[in-house]
Amino acid sequence: MASRLLHLRRLLIPPSTLPAASFSTAVTPTPRVSALVDEICGLTLLEASSLADTLRGRLGVDQMPPLAILTGGAALVGGGVGPGAAGEEAKAKEEKMAFDVKLEGFDAAAKLKIIKELRAFTSLGLKEAKELVEKAPAVLKAGVPKEEAESIAEKMRAVGAKIVLE
Repeated sequence: MASRLLHLRRLLIPPSTLPAASFSTAVTPTPRVSALVDEICGLTLLEASSLADTLRGRLGVDQMPPLAILTGGAALVGGGVGPGAAGEEAKAKEEKMAFDVKLEGFDAAAKLKIIKELRAFTSLGLKEAKELVEKAPAVLKAGVPKEEAESIAEKMRAVGAKIVLE
């Protein structure tokens, strides 16, 4: 079945239109490894996700640390530190880089100003912005860099909102 899917994929997307691989390996893979790669490439996204979960369970790996994903696993090779310590270190760095801007509350008289300011830094319509403000405490913007989060918080506090950065 996997070979049939691979064949169909090759018919639909000619190899000449695919980008060339941006990496090379010095070792030629064995026929068994090549067969596994062909089979994995034929998986759907749902099947690939299931495969990853199953492998994590069998190998006793909770999750790859974000740093290892960004560096292709090279962070775990030379450090001499276990994956748990690297994962905690990467998680601490990640938390410091991205913030959530959360509206804790606001003055009733400042509601319109808060809605206008919210619409200025989001792409929300009037109705959506009003609903978001009314259901406070609510996250107004998630995963923003520190400078942007502080700027948003400062502007929102200036119009009467109680803002927390998480």
